[in-house]
Amino acid sequence: MITNGKGRAVNEYMKSLFLLRHAKSSWSDPDLADFDRPLNPRGLDAAPFMGSVMAEKGYNPSIILSSPAERARHTAHLTKGSGGLDAEILYDDRIYEASPHALRQVISELSDVHDSALIVGHNPGMEGLIRYLSSEIEAMPTAALAIIELDLDSWRAVTDSCGRVKAIYRPKDEMPRSDAVGQ
Repeated sequence: MITNGKGRAVNEYMKSLFLLRHAKSSWSDPDLADFDRPLNPRGLDAAPFMGSVMAEKGYNPSIILSSPAERARHTAHLTKGSGGLDAEILYDDRIYEASPHALRQVISELSDVHDSALIVGHNPGMEGLIRYLSSEIEAMPTAALAIIELDLDSWRAVTDSCGRVKAIYRPKDEMPRSDAVGQ
């Protein structure tokens, strides 16, 4: 019998959640608002690389929800393009600077026609959401991708400890050394 962190038996995982932290952003213009910061050169390399990781692993979410912040939008587009992802990208203002509970609310409103979803967002919300959903603590540096399997028939049922971390892909661990990006 498989149990979750609360000792409850769990069924076969029914929903897959992909969490992608935006790629490394630029701080070169101190007058630019946080919301408007673009990706820096490392981010421009890491975002499409993570899309290629998704393609290689066969990850193809049926919907992509992104923060509307420039660095998240650009990360979503580069990842989708290089990963050959079929999903439409939708923007949700609530993802920008979201707490884990705000992200849980966004996820709970997903249509059940989607068996998988990719959320492109920010820390500390992403790390907190992983902890909330799986009771696991995982670092999410820029452009990191977490795959969470959820024991759910409906997104509305998302709650604490309802899933497990299947994998974490971090650019510095995945990219060739000459291209590796830092946190």
